[in-house]
Amino acid sequence: MSKKYDVPYKMYLEEKEIPKKWYNVRSDMKVKQAPLLNPGTLQPMGAADLSPVFCEELVAQELDDATAYYDIPDEIHDFYKIYRPSPLMHAEYLEKALDTPAHIFYKFEGNNTSGSHKLNSALAQAYYAKKQGLKGVTTETGAGQWGTALSMACAFFGLDCKVYMVKVSYEQKPFRREVMRTYGAEVTPSPSDTTNIGREILKAHPGTTGSLGCAISEAVEVAVTNEGYRYVLGSVLNQVLLHQSVIGLETKAACDKYGIKPDMIIGCAGGGSNLGGLIAPFMGEKLRGEADYDIIAVEPASCPSFTRGKYVYDFCDTGMVTPLAKMYTLGHDFIPSANHAGGLRFHGMSPVLSQLYHDGYMRAVSVEQTEVFKAAELFARTEGILPAPESSHAIRTAIDEALKCKETGEEKTIVFGLTGTGYFDMVAYEQFNNGTMNDYIPTDEDLAKGFASIPKRSDGSYIE
Repeated sequence: MSKKYDVPYKMYLEEKEIPKKWYNVRSDMKVKQAPLLNPGTLQPMGAADLSPVFCEELVAQELDDATAYYDIPDEIHDFYKIYRPSPLMHAEYLEKALDTPAHIFYKFEGNNTSGSHKLNSALAQAYYAKKQGLKGVTTETGAGQWGTALSMACAFFGLDCKVYMVKVSYEQKPFRREVMRTYGAEVTPSPSDTTNIGREILKAHPGTTGSLGCAISEAVEVAVTNEGYRYVLGSVLNQVLLHQSVIGLETKAACDKYGIKPDMIIGCAGGGSNLGGLIAPFMGEKLRGEADYDIIAVEPASCPSFTRGKYVYDFCDTGMVTPLAKMYTLGHDFIPSANHAGGLRFHGMSPVLSQLYHDGYMRAVSVEQTEVFKAAELFARTEGILPAPESSHAIRTAIDEALKCKETGEEKTIVFGLTGTGYFDMVAYEQFNNGTMNDYIPTDEDLAKGFASIPKRSDGSYIE
């Protein structure tokens, strides 16, 4: 086996090398992502339209597709120092187990109390809410990583935090729920009877296990009907990808420092926060023609927005209270199977990543749940980290690509994102170990039901 890289198992940057700026990949996009539309007028939404829902400075970041770099405020940077820089790891034990000539590296974002990369943006959004003088924020959470991170950030900045958690995760992941409550958050299973939209959803879908679209609707309703509150989102939006670019910037800096040249960059994809953050500087090089990378988005076969969705305008929520976003979508009424263990349950995808995928700058694959957990098991046994189910989608594809190298003899360098740990996801691991985990892949008929909810023009055509 080749010894192309003589590097440490754990590769760290120094504290002084933590990025001081976030990188806005939109500044280098030749074709910009489509704007958010007012659902009533179908006109692009500006700051005045978005400010009642989002914090003012976050609105400015959301709408800015020209500024390449944003200074990270000192208060946020100081908190980053508690858990950043995160390590770039050489998966040499996984390589040996696979007997592959491929070189595998992963950026590990699970070394903070929230257990995932979500804290990078939660800190930023809580900071801007506090700076604006708000009382608190509302949000949704799927598997709970985002809600956990936001509850931590709100506790640090002294903000009230109201979290609507997808019901199936609320029931399956009680310990993550209790971490949120420990940090002072109010956690409600969604859909609930505490909001008008929640009651409507429950009436239309009795016994539903919920979805991120449902939870978003409830969180937005609470934000706009309570003075001193704003809504914050853990994925999908441009501002979130901006904050998460700290992952990719550190990864790129570590690769440069240790002489690692990736051929392939892999990330799991639900709404796009981790993937967008990991690939940001590498995609920037690709857009500018300075380098080329094979960038792969990995999504669950049970919620395949990239690989089987439509690239059209759709609501980001089930209750249809959010702006319309042009993205790859399964329809805002699509509710993934309850047996899907990971948090990659959003019906759509980041407009920025959707545009990049549509323009051919990256590719996407979908993987089945049991295969994901087989990869998680092998990774845990070789690398000593119990990965989150979401991260394990990226692990699955990294392993698959490394095995292809074994067949062809190619010595490719693979970098993937390990978004967090799976210690609060033991119900899913229990199902896998007991052999009761199922693979559910929606049929074309199942998807058609979701597609039917996508808004159309008066002539019956999609809004594109």
